[in-house]
Amino acid sequence: MKYRIEKRVLHFKQPAGTSRGVYTTRKIWLVLLSDGERQGVGECAPLPDLSCDALEDERYQSILSKVCEEVCDTGIVNYDYLRDYPSMLFGLETALLNLKLGDRLFDTSFSRGEEGIPINGLVWMGNYDEMLRRMEEKLEQGFHCVKLKIGAIDFEQELDLVRRIRARFTHHEVELRLDANGAFPYQEALYKLELLSQYNIHSIEQPIKAGQWGYMAELCRESPLPIALDEELIGINDPEMKRHMLGMVKPRYIILKPSLHGGMMGCREWIGIAADLGIGSWITSALESNIGLNAIAQFASEVYGDHIGMPQGLGTGQLFTDNIPMPLEIRGDRLWRCR
Repeated sequence: MKYRIEKRVLHFKQPAGTSRGVYTTRKIWLVLLSDGERQGVGECAPLPDLSCDALEDERYQSILSKVCEEVCDTGIVNYDYLRDYPSMLFGLETALLNLKLGDRLFDTSFSRGEEGIPINGLVWMGNYDEMLRRMEEKLEQGFHCVKLKIGAIDFEQELDLVRRIRARFTHHEVELRLDANGAFPYQEALYKLELLSQYNIHSIEQPIKAGQWGYMAELCRESPLPIALDEELIGINDPEMKRHMLGMVKPRYIILKPSLHGGMMGCREWIGIAADLGIGSWITSALESNIGLNAIAQFASEVYGDHIGMPQGLGTGQLFTDNIPMPLEIRGDRLWRCR
């Protein structure tokens, strides 16, 4: 096997507001593996200030080159070494599957283009008017599950946005998820969760900052709202530590991003451990290009089976002006892979 690495900078159609600032561009590395007859491509996409392998560019590419050389020499992925480099692991896993199996990474009804995956409509952070407009757009597009990123503006205004949805749609008609990205101070978190619980919220992600296991365990125990962990999982790569943390905190759900949480291998570990403990899960993309989105969607369809009931947090493939073409499209509130 031979490899090639291509670094690319993608440009957002609109600035993407997150708890870590506003993104206008996105750096990714494409790994291309070739056996002389076929080629496989995977995407390595660490997120600045969030991924445990978000290194300086030159160092990142140096380590990526080293692990690519090893894979080409041995034909084997060194999973133990790559536990601490989840975005690289995910890119290599995808490239090897693509090389071996072609466009259909897994043999599922989604991969065959026979069934779509239900997804949530994401409302990005912004000022009140921007978030209201985006929320209305998602509802008009027919999404039955809407996810609001909160914590960027005044809490009373965010509460008003939630009220507006519930004034128009019952929780049977529209499932509402919230993502606080760790924005609530611990001392205020339970009070805010109690206010939000009036509106039949499905779940709230990461109400307080990651790393406060004792506080998070108390919130999970006392909260009237189901709590999901996301950032809390980043950097916990040892299986025993995964089990210890989940057993201590006891969230209702965990949310897995292959680029952040150990590639496909690491996500399977998290999902299996969570299931043992009675904790639910779903899979989410993390601002990847269509290369990564396609792989994550196919992976979700393989992990959860052909008839996924719970909406997944998958992107729509419409974030970037210079995205990489892939046979993905949105129909209603489902992501489809065209045949």
